[in-house]
Amino acid sequence: MGDMNTKDFLIGTLIGGIVGASAALFLAPKSGKELRSDLSEQAQLAKEKTSQFTSTAYDKGSEWASYAKDKSSSIAKVVSEQSNQVVEKVKDVANQAQSTGEVLADDLKETVESAHGEVKDHVQKEAEDVKEKVEKEVNEVKS
Repeated sequence: MGDMNTKDFLIGTLIGGIVGASAALFLAPKSGKELRSDLSEQAQLAKEKTSQFTSTAYDKGSEWASYAKDKSSSIAKVVSEQSNQVVEKVKDVANQAQSTGEVLADDLKETVESAHGEVKDHVQKEAEDVKEKVEKEVNEVKS
């Protein structure tokens, strides 16, 4: 029971509901015409509810995908801006140190630029991963 996921539970519930409703209809003392009418009504009701659920799931999935995309883009932008500011400050310090004759300034400048590139690449990759995961979940909800 611990391995059962929500999807399996919903499918089981839906199938159980259909079987139970069918059994109740067939065991009820009604004429064939009344029974067919009831079955038709229930089938139409189930179709409408399924359509409504599908529409709701699609809308929510789209909302989640949009939200995740916006958040990941804004995070990547903020990190990129902040790392650019740090790089500029370090470049200024490196230039000042170089003008005073310190040899380590070039190494420091190179290290910071390398770190900036790595951080920027990492943030972009994480944002893409989040986007892919959300799109995958949306597609699973659609199907």
